[in-house]
Amino acid sequence: MSLVRDIVDERMLFSVEEQQTVTQVAARMTELNVGAIVVLSSGQLSGVFSERDLMRRVLLGRLDPDHTPVKEVMTRELATIEDSASVEQAEEAMRVNNCRHLPVLRNGRLTAFLSMRDLLNYELARKTEELHHMRAYIQSNT
Repeated sequence: MSLVRDIVDERMLFSVEEQQTVTQVAARMTELNVGAIVVLSSGQLSGVFSERDLMRRVLLGRLDPDHTPVKEVMTRELATIEDSASVEQAEEAMRVNNCRHLPVLRNGRLTAFLSMRDLLNYELARKTEELHHMRAYIQSNT
């Protein structure tokens, strides 16, 4: 059984601070080419800011991104997952909570950020490897 830690181990965790403006956070997200980022307050998980938050809360709310702190428009009610959870549990958590990103905890501390794309890429790599093994088996037995 594959675990969340198999996907996120040795990956850097990118974050922003909640007092940063939406413009600063959006620039950081663009620089990193990510659709969401964790928001910290004094080193602790405070929320998540996503492209969806930008669209719904900032643009449709007609807020000035240069003067709006990200803490005012980030998502605060977060689903999280322990790094010891299975990949299937992470998929289910995203489905049940209708989210595309999960902060990953180890013993209650934030260690990584998992996206639906991470899960899809992991599953695709696993299936591709399985297919190669099956082809090699078939070819060796013909």
